[in-house]
Amino acid sequence: MLRKIKYSRGFTLLELMIVLVIIGLLAGIIGPNLFKNLEKSEATAAKAQVDSFVKAIDQYRIDNGDFPNNTEGLQALTSAPANATRWKGPYIKKIPLDPWGMPYQYQYPGEHNSNNYDVFSFGKDKVAGGEKDEFQDIGNW
Repeated sequence: MLRKIKYSRGFTLLELMIVLVIIGLLAGIIGPNLFKNLEKSEATAAKAQVDSFVKAIDQYRIDNGDFPNNTEGLQALTSAPANATRWKGPYIKKIPLDPWGMPYQYQYPGEHNSNNYDVFSFGKDKVAGGEKDEFQDIGNW
């Protein structure tokens, strides 16, 4: 009589442990680099959005003869302020939040651009200023 030999089709505990160790090592190496690139992309997105605000504000000034005041702020780019008789907007479709979920700031006259205006994001730390590069404000200066 012939016996049928049963083969178990699966992985041993040792094989599973080796695979988990390899995955853990790869995650430990790749993870920090991935998060570093994510922070860079957030800052790059904020710089691009600030640049689009600058272009829209400059177009607003060309049409209206002056920059929006602090009360009107960036909202003057999407809807006409009461005193803007030559407004030809909207100059931007909508006012987005910065990559960290905070509203962009507008100041006229600017602190960094005294004859002009400042448009900026508080950055990753969500507060004004910042000592380290990763916590500095991102603006048009």
